[in-house]
Amino acid sequence: MPHSAANTANTATAPDGLVPSLPLATRGCFLARDFRFANGESLPELRLAYTTLGDPAAEPVLVLHGTNGSAAGLLTDAFAGQLFGPGGPLDARQHLIVIPDAIGAGASSKPSDGLRMRFPKYGYGDMVRAQHLLVTEHLGLNRFKLILGHSMGGMHAWLWGCLYPDRMRNLVPMACTPAALSGRNWLMRRVLIDAIRRDPTWAQGEYARQPENFAFALASFQVATSGGHMGWQHNAPTRDRADELWAQSLAQALVQDANDTLYQYEASMDYDPAPLIDNISARVLAINAADDERNPPELGITERVLARIPGSQLHWIAASTETRGHASTTDARWYRAELARFLGEDAR
Repeated sequence: MPHSAANTANTATAPDGLVPSLPLATRGCFLARDFRFANGESLPELRLAYTTLGDPAAEPVLVLHGTNGSAAGLLTDAFAGQLFGPGGPLDARQHLIVIPDAIGAGASSKPSDGLRMRFPKYGYGDMVRAQHLLVTEHLGLNRFKLILGHSMGGMHAWLWGCLYPDRMRNLVPMACTPAALSGRNWLMRRVLIDAIRRDPTWAQGEYARQPENFAFALASFQVATSGGHMGWQHNAPTRDRADELWAQSLAQALVQDANDTLYQYEASMDYDPAPLIDNISARVLAINAADDERNPPELGITERVLARIPGSQLHWIAASTETRGHASTTDARWYRAELARFLGEDAR
């Protein structure tokens, strides 16, 4: 291994806004000493934050968040309440739920901590290796009942299946495809990346305040690649209402950091599990939304790769005025029953 590790004290505090029906969650933090990235850069201490909830002695489940997300962002009623609540397919009274903050996000090490553009350039491979180090060396978890992820977390789940095939029994990647980014999915990321880098107020990452065009670029990216055609029309049936939603999108974008966002989207450049897909030995259920702007079903990319995985399954969430395109998988009501069915078959 190109790095060594050291433990830090567990913070053991309950995240704000936790769904009342869930068991008490705790936050923890782990320092990986002398962590070396794939490009040869290193950090003397890489901070890896995580949240756990449920029974520490129960079978573990690893849950992975999307870009610009965090563990805390998944503890919503629509996601955690549906999946981890009483009677859910991953009922926290019967499972140990582990949700890491990925490198560059949440409370884990990221450029905005102080290094800015001097922070090592990382890729999805580095992020997954760090997660593996966290759960095995710090938490002592060597095999998961399930690894489930949304968007970037879904892509990380695919990489887990390829790089560490003996670490999970079931794999559920959501809102993603098991192939290198291309087409509109990559083009829109390129637009966002270049909008930051070409903004003169970005100042090579040494800005005193967020670059002038950053919030506009990030909000534009989100509107263009998430929300669903029917969902946007339902929620913005008039120009005035659309203007209100646009203002809300701009306000939400203002809480992000430009350097963090730049790193997060450039990290996806190394993503391509397709050449390693034959390594996967876990049972696979891929879940995508039919109105996903980034991964539209017409492309057939997921089906072509899944054909190489014996017994793999694909579930499409039907588009409606209530689904949200790429963001649909953050609302587990659309696939809770399908996930329960899939896990029930594993139990048999």
